Amino acid sequence: MKLHDLRPPEGSNKARTRVGRGIAAGKGKTAGRGTKGQKARAGGGIPAWFEGGQTPLHMRIPKLRGFKNRFKIEYEVVNIGAIGALADRGAFEVEAPKGAKGKGADAPITINQDILRAVGLVRTLDKPLKILGAGDLSVPLFVVADAFTASARTKIEAAGGSVNVLEVPTTAMPALGREPKAGAAKADAPKPEAAADADADAAPAAEAVEADATATSEPEAAEPETDEAPAAKPAKAAATRGKAATADAPTDDEAPAADATAASDDAETPAGDA
Repeated sequence: MKLHDLRPPEGSNKARTRVGRGIAAGKGKTAGRGTKGQKARAGGGIPAWFEGGQTPLHMRIPKLRGFKNRFKIEYEVVNIGAIGALADRGAFEVEAPKGAKGKGADAPITINQDILRAVGLVRTLDKPLKILGAGDLSVPLFVVADAFTASARTKIEAAGGSVNVLEVPTTAMPALGREPKAGAAKADAPKPEAAADADADAAPAAEAVEADATATSEPEAAEPETDEAPAAKPAKAAATRGKAATADAPTDDEAPAADATAASDDAETPAGDA
């Protein structure tokens, strides 16, 4: 093989299309641009975002202003005036049982989300209920809802009623009529980690107090020991000497016996000489 025999693979190199070089070339005359028009002109073209003159997309949609609160709570709202109007017309009144007298007959009317939906003031039970303070109220009511405005609470209490705010528990609670399990009591108790942290925080302070007390008491305890030590040594030496003298000195019983032995020796000596 020679150098001039080298050729690139077929299809790897493709010659560019030469336009405007006659009809026989296939791209002559209009050179592939079609017949007239904006796109056939030199320098002509349409931007990618152009929509033919109609209102473009970026102008049709709302502008992005502010932000959307991800934690916003959507309430079913009812004004206290609407509840008061229905209460005046007797929409919430329930027939008292026969023979009921006293507190049972004069008890405030209970209002909750189910009752408000039954009379048409609430559309759904899927959202929490909030009572607003627009309007007037003259009937004592016991209102149960998830939230109250300050004005609504004031008007309900001024009419002789009361409010009850429903709260979502943050921890598991036992069912009604059942005693809580031991595990629930342990869950309410402080965690060991928290107790350990509290002990660790209190330990340095306790150690500092003990160190101060020890530093104060040690000199006082050391001084008596240094004073008593010299006095104790002479006392021990005197006691040792006394014991030695007692051991060397003869007792009262031993002294006559020694004298008798000496006398007998003197008496025997002349007999021996004789």
